[in-house]
Amino acid sequence: MSGGGNDQDFRTVETEKEMYKKDRGKLDSEGAAEPEPAALPPSASKRILYPQPHVDPYDSRRYFVTRAGAFDQAMDDLKAHVVVSMGETAHSFWLMTEIDHWNNEKERVLVITDSALLICKYDFIMLKCLQLQKVPLNYIDRIVRGSFTFPERSLDRREGEGLRIFWDKVREPTFLSRWNPWSTDIPYATFTEHPVKNSSEKFSVICQLSTFTDQLVLAVQKAQRKDPVPGRTAGVVMVNEPIPIQTFTGLMAFLGNRNKLGYSLARGFVGF
Repeated sequence: MSGGGNDQDFRTVETEKEMYKKDRGKLDSEGAAEPEPAALPPSASKRILYPQPHVDPYDSRRYFVTRAGAFDQAMDDLKAHVVVSMGETAHSFWLMTEIDHWNNEKERVLVITDSALLICKYDFIMLKCLQLQKVPLNYIDRIVRGSFTFPERSLDRREGEGLRIFWDKVREPTFLSRWNPWSTDIPYATFTEHPVKNSSEKFSVICQLSTFTDQLVLAVQKAQRKDPVPGRTAGVVMVNEPIPIQTFTGLMAFLGNRNKLGYSLARGFVGF
């Protein structure tokens, strides 16, 4: 979403220098003392050209999800799957980044249906769903929102806030599951906002973590009233507390996240 502003917000460094030269010439002709030139910080050029450096349209275009029609195609594919395979209705679609138990980032499309939360690994290059995880809404019992925390001596850290969704509070991940980077036997999923959130008004909506949380809670409550799980107390607990990620060296996550390997991304080309 592009921000408004007047022409002065986008003056280049050269324009600033020309204004200084004009002022200097005027003062010299009047015999006044010469003012000291204002020092421009090293990043002035970038900050003036882009008043919001984190909203870089050229960087966001590297993500294939921002290409025209890409996310719409994902919604159409998943709508068809929900209707044909589940006989339900897809109520909302979201674009998030999943963070696994080894701190690896993975681009995901989330779908809230009548009875489930679908976590989809979607290839925005080939426009096809590669993997789909179904979490029954009536099994979700706890949702944690907070900042990420790591062991004291961890070399692998990340900033920001996330959301962790639990659906089996009576089962803890086994030792082998925690130390297996490819394990899928983890009774929770962790998400944070996608990097393209600020690229347009459309993505600022579908990447909004707080709005997704509100709609998920309402969907869980509705599903639990309609189809309660025997032996479980109805209701979902909302907690604001740090979200721990138990990684220490995190070399694989560092390399993968630094190069955005978990995203459908344009990675340049090799030519001769």
